[in-house]
Amino acid sequence: MNVAVIGSGGREHALCFKLSMSKKIKKLFCIPGNPGTSEICQNIDIDYNNFSLLYESLLAHNISIVIVGPEVPLVAGIVDFLSSKNIFAFGPNKKASQLEGSKGFMKKLCKDFKIPTASYEEFEHFENAEIYIKKSKHPLVIKADGLAAGKGVTISQTIEESLKCTREIMNGKFKTSKKVVIEEFLEGEEASYFVITDGKNYLPIGTAQDHKRIGENDTGPNTGGMGAYSPSLLITKELEKKINREIIEPTIKGLNQIDCSFVGILYAGLMIKDNNPKLIEYNIRFGDPECQVLMMRMNTDLIDLILSVKNKNLLNQEIIWKEDPCITIVAAAKGYPDKYEIGSEIKNLENVKTNDAQQIFHAGTYKKDKKILSNGGRVLNVTCTAPSLKQARNKALDILNLIEWKDMYFRKDIGWRVIN
Repeated sequence: MNVAVIGSGGREHALCFKLSMSKKIKKLFCIPGNPGTSEICQNIDIDYNNFSLLYESLLAHNISIVIVGPEVPLVAGIVDFLSSKNIFAFGPNKKASQLEGSKGFMKKLCKDFKIPTASYEEFEHFENAEIYIKKSKHPLVIKADGLAAGKGVTISQTIEESLKCTREIMNGKFKTSKKVVIEEFLEGEEASYFVITDGKNYLPIGTAQDHKRIGENDTGPNTGGMGAYSPSLLITKELEKKINREIIEPTIKGLNQIDCSFVGILYAGLMIKDNNPKLIEYNIRFGDPECQVLMMRMNTDLIDLILSVKNKNLLNQEIIWKEDPCITIVAAAKGYPDKYEIGSEIKNLENVKTNDAQQIFHAGTYKKDKKILSNGGRVLNVTCTAPSLKQARNKALDILNLIEWKDMYFRKDIGWRVIN
C-alpha cells in the first residue's frame, strides 16, 4: 500500500521516520514534507489545505491511506472530504475536531459528562468578561476559543493583564474565533497522555511531559513546546487507571452520545495534583514535540495500529515500548516566540550520525542551492534515547553543540525537574 503523511514539521518527520521502518508500506509520501522527510520518503510539494488538489495528487500516486499530522486541516474537515472520496484518512472528522477547534465545545463536554477540569466561563462580549475578571481571584487562564498555533493561552497575574488579553482576542488577534474562555488557574504538574481510538475502543499510546515556556526552569512566555521527554514519571499505573476512568472513557462515551464519534489520536493535556488528574485541554492529534519522543520509543509498527483503527479491531493490538526513556530538545531561532529571522544557514547536519537511538527531526527548514536554511520559529528537534533521562539529554546536547547555526537557541534543562 502507498501511504501519505500530511504536514511539514517535526511531528510529521517523526511519523515518517516510524512509518519508514514498516515492511507493509510499499511507498511512503509526505505532503508537503521538509528536507528531513525527503531523506526517507517522497515529498509532494502542494498545499494540502486545497482539498481538491490534494485528492488529485493522492490519485496520481495511488495513495490509499492518509495520516493527518496537524490540527488545522482536521478542523477544516479533511477527513470528511477524503472519506467521501473513499480514501481512509486517519484522524477525527470535522465535528469531532471541535474538541481542539473550540475550547468552549471542550469545556461544555466536560461539564455535561462530569469530566474533571478547571471551572470556567465563556464570553463573546467584553463588558461581561470585564465584570467577571474584576471579581475573580488571580492568576486566571485566558484562552482564545479557536485554534491559535499553541499561542492562544495566557496565565494572567493581574486584572489589567487579563483585560488586555481578553480585549486582544475579542479584537481578532487569532482569526479562528473572537470568543474567550476564562478559567481558574490549576496548580500542579502538567503531563501529556495519549490514546488511539477507533471511536469505541481505545488503547493508551504513550505519556510525555512537554516544556512549553521559552526560558530555563520554565520561565518566560509560552511557546509551541521547547522539548519533551517520555515516559512521564508523574503517571503511575494507578494514576493511569484514574485518567482512563475519569477522563478518557467519559469523553469517548460522551462524544458518541452527542453523535460525534472520535477516531484517531486523543491527546489529553493534564494537570496532576495530589495524584488527582484534571483535564486542561484536548488536542486531536499527536503533540509536537511529544510525537518525536513517542515515535522513538515505540517498537510496534505504527501502520498496524492505524489499520486496526480502520478495520475496527483495535483491541487485537498490543503496543510495545522500548525500556529506555527518550528526550527531545527543540532548536529554535533566536527571538522566538516573538520576532526572529528566517533563512539563516544550518551547517554540519550531515556529520551527525543518526540511527534508531538518535535523530534530528526537521521542524522548520527548507533547502536552497543544496543548503539547509531556517524557515520558522522551532527549527530542529534533536531526539535521543538512552538508559537514563540524564544520559539522553547529554546525548542531545552533544549533538546540538555539533550543529553550526548562528541563530540557534535551545534550552539545556529539558527534563530538569525529574533529572534533578
